Amino acid sequence: MPELPEVETVRRGLEPSMAGQRFIAVEQRRADLRFPFPENFAARLTGRRVDALTRRAKYLLADLDDGATLIMHLGMSGSFRVDSTTPGLFHHDRSKDPAHDHVAFRMSGDAIITYNDPRRFGFMLLEPRATLADHKLFRDIGVEPLGNELDGALLARLFKGKAAPLKAALLDQSLVAGLGNIYVCEALHRSGLSPRRAAGTLARADGSPTDRAHRLASNIREVLGEALLAGGSSLRDHRQADGSLGYFQHSFRVYDQEDEACPTPDCRGTIKRIVQSGRSTFFCGVCQR
Repeated sequence: MPELPEVETVRRGLEPSMAGQRFIAVEQRRADLRFPFPENFAARLTGRRVDALTRRAKYLLADLDDGATLIMHLGMSGSFRVDSTTPGLFHHDRSKDPAHDHVAFRMSGDAIITYNDPRRFGFMLLEPRATLADHKLFRDIGVEPLGNELDGALLARLFKGKAAPLKAALLDQSLVAGLGNIYVCEALHRSGLSPRRAAGTLARADGSPTDRAHRLASNIREVLGEALLAGGSSLRDHRQADGSLGYFQHSFRVYDQEDEACPTPDCRGTIKRIVQSGRSTFFCGVCQR
């Protein structure tokens, strides 16, 4: 499933073609994806202007001029591509089967935006913007890790007293939004912290942050920032809106590097793989404590 950098990369790729533009025509090619499309989906979008295209956790949000918000989730294999109604513009070769093109948006700015999803685990919803924060998808989502709010003090406050493994706490979307398996593994390695360490050890008895908390917060932001610059990680299905692949996977230090030598200078450890909560965890048992 695409993680936060991949979703944010898609948002940035779509924004020039969506924000400030109107839906001239909407072609809905099936009744459902993961969930049924909203009733009269195409008709409700046609003619509407996109005031802003934002992201919350792993959700893309298109705020419309009638007060509604188009919620878009990529699921396991969803992707968007941007083409043009003018031949030769915005065209990018892709390996995606057009049989899995399920929705097409023709925008006023000469772009055709197509949603492709072979596994159909993605979805699109239309909800009132005014009550979006109370919607079941968003009401329990935690802090955005790309914002200024994420720091050592926040991690200490969130994790104080928690005996859960540090990796599990970081993947808890009610605490920190959008973090996924890949970038948690990478941030923990850069921070020298074991994924099995109790999350509560990042806070002192009085609740103040330890040096570990500050280091981890900094490395989370650093890893996510580098991944965004690289266009995310393309392991199976992720593509950017222009059809190109992300390439942060070439910078992985531990993820999917089982049995490789630890890249930490002067560390003689080997990357190990364990399973935590049904997910693969990659780490070095020597330098991550």
